[in-house]
Amino acid sequence: MKISEAIFAGSSTRVSQKPKRKLPEFAFIGRSNVGKSSLINMLTGNGKLAMTSSTPGKTKVVNHFLINDSWYLVDLPGYGYAKLPDKMRRELAEVIRDYIHNSEEMQLLFVLVDSRHDIGQIDTDFLAELGENGIPCAIIFTKADKLGPVALQRQIEKDCEILSQTWEELPPMFSCSSANGSGRDDILNYINSILKSL
Repeated sequence: MKISEAIFAGSSTRVSQKPKRKLPEFAFIGRSNVGKSSLINMLTGNGKLAMTSSTPGKTKVVNHFLINDSWYLVDLPGYGYAKLPDKMRRELAEVIRDYIHNSEEMQLLFVLVDSRHDIGQIDTDFLAELGENGIPCAIIFTKADKLGPVALQRQIEKDCEILSQTWEELPPMFSCSSANGSGRDDILNYINSILKSL
């Protein structure tokens, strides 16, 4: 799939505030500093589309980007911010939960995991909740350029072992690097295959 146009289409904190035009949605979420904004910018070929920041919790709303006038790429707030006040953490969790459980247009939720470390408890808990609720998801291992191919494969296999303790069948998995663009075609082609099946 080639992305020829990516336009900001609106922000919301509730599904009822989403853009009125109903189109398939593919959402992205992950822990703080997992590289979500950089990944979105890399996928769309627009370095300024999603605001990148070293400050955790920068995204506090659900952002819709209209892609090729045919589907939405959805940037969700992150989860697991230890440094945020409890009230703000609860509010963000509610924004995320409302979208994930109530957006009828969401086709898939991409959960981003940092490939440099073992998958964390907060990630496995979040993925388990998705599985229990039958929410379609896929995992993207980010920052793949930081590891050699052998180390990357070893880390992904280790994470799969951890996930296999709670998952009978693992969700689809991708690895990518926003720095060198690896994985971009795989992710976009997967999105395209889902769009074609609708």
